[in-house]
Amino acid sequence: MAHAEATLDTLYSEVLRRNPGETEFHQAAKEVLESLAPVVTKHPEYVDAAVIRRLCEPERQIIFRVPWQDDNGNVQLNRGFRVEFNSALGPYKGGLRFHPSVYLGIVKFLGFEQIFKNSLTGLPIGGGKGGSDFDPKGRSDGEIMRFCQSFMTELYRHIGEYTDVPAGDIGVGGREIGYLFGQYKRITNRYESGVLTGKGLTWGGSQVRTEATGYGAVFFLDEMLKTRGQSFDGKRVVVSGSGNVAVYATEKVEQLGGTVIACSDSSGYVVDEKGIDLALLKDVKETRRARIDVYAEERGAIFVPGGSVWDVPCDIALPCATQNELDADSADRLIKNGTSYVAEGANMPCTPDAVRLFSDAGVAFAPGKAANAGGVATSALEMQQNASRDSWSFDYTQDRLSDIMRGIHDRCLETADEYGSPGDYVTGANIAGFIRVANAMLALGVV
Repeated sequence: MAHAEATLDTLYSEVLRRNPGETEFHQAAKEVLESLAPVVTKHPEYVDAAVIRRLCEPERQIIFRVPWQDDNGNVQLNRGFRVEFNSALGPYKGGLRFHPSVYLGIVKFLGFEQIFKNSLTGLPIGGGKGGSDFDPKGRSDGEIMRFCQSFMTELYRHIGEYTDVPAGDIGVGGREIGYLFGQYKRITNRYESGVLTGKGLTWGGSQVRTEATGYGAVFFLDEMLKTRGQSFDGKRVVVSGSGNVAVYATEKVEQLGGTVIACSDSSGYVVDEKGIDLALLKDVKETRRARIDVYAEERGAIFVPGGSVWDVPCDIALPCATQNELDADSADRLIKNGTSYVAEGANMPCTPDAVRLFSDAGVAFAPGKAANAGGVATSALEMQQNASRDSWSFDYTQDRLSDIMRGIHDRCLETADEYGSPGDYVTGANIAGFIRVANAMLALGVV
């Protein structure tokens, strides 16, 4: 084991050297590599064939400029990215993020996580991610359309239903997917439905895709509760964020008998002891695109500007906003307030120090690559429907999603047990996701 750990330390040093300044990618790579010592000890062929080294190096990194014209006629310039990380299991699959924080390191972290997340679903999809430092907030529909069209004018040459299939992420919802798909169709003169997922229901989209990431995280949590003889009944839940993942995680928690008492956005958080009014929250965030204080004012709830939603005592914490939002101080407060379960609805929202604190305190913790895999799983189901020119019902698709999330949960626990870390979802997810990809890479040769 000591030899394996030394080998993995050397590989991580190489990641740091080859990817300077990309802190989010470093964090994601370290979290996976730290789990692999028992695997390397049992399967030295993964090191001998440089599988882990190759896995940490994207197959392709695409960076391009995105010029577009605003409503005042001024030319604006953004940078676009697509990192096609690993295609051993299938075409690259992963979302597009439009946010000012986007740079190569974030896209690589997201793409690296996507490899293992997609592997855990058991579906034939590889890992990739993309996006731009474009900020859609405050922009008109016309400006967003022109940006999306310019973005796709470059991206179209790199994607396809058998090559790379993007979807949405932060800042990219149904509106943006529509503009992107329209430009792809116009340029290629093909109605290639399977080239993008997250499409509208009337033009190739799938039932449950909008709800999938939030629903999936709660399905995973439900399995965690069941393994401990518990359920959502009577549980107080805090959800960070109020975007797509947070809204539909809230919806499924309420359907399963829990009570979401707080949620947030970048301006602050609301506490609603009666339980979040989902219809009002959807109206404020999805229809009016307003800030969370509007919800508080109309609902008569408490609004706390700034601050941390993790100050609110709860049984279950669902971080659904963005990476590294829940740090060690927040984890310490949650533990002291009696939180027993944490599941990552966002990608890597908990810092490494926070994860260690949860582990030491015996808090059941589900990493994002397992808990939030429902979105990409349902994207793959959308691809299946597109390929067969079929359309499934909501209930049938939701049942497929539930089965996939239950399978991921069980695979994580079984793998953790096999490799000497019973009950450790982080180790189980990392190893189970890695082994499936690594075996495919060995089978395909040195490519």
